Amino acid sequence: VQLQASGGGLVQAGGSLRLSCAASGRTFSGYHMGWFRQASGKEREFVAAITSLGYSRDYADSVKGRFTISRDNAKNTVYLQMNSLKPEDTAVYYCAAPDHTNWLYRSDVQKHAYWGQGTLVTVSS
Repeated sequence: VQLQASGGGLVQAGGSLRLSCAASGRTFSGYHMGWFRQASGKEREFVAAITSLGYSRDYADSVKGRFTISRDNAKNTVYLQMNSLKPEDTAVYYCAAPDHTNWLYRSDVQKHAYWGQGTLVTVSS
């Protein structure tokens, strides 16, 4: 499974960015997908997840109401729309995919076997 993330950049506080993650190597629609982030000097943390067909989503409390995860199974791509960005959102953002179908582990870093290369989001104040 290969994951290719893109869309990061520098944005002012209050601005928006849209991240994309293109997947290949297996049946994309068979698995849930997630976004995680890692700020400098901190551990990688859960941001958002979406079920295989997009019917359910979950978000970290810190991004609820500001970020939206979506997917297009026809394009094998998952997205993260980020609005009202804050300086504390600055991090490298990773898309991730599990090698299982257990939604219970959607926010667990250790339960995701496949990771994109990361895309840097910098929010200036």
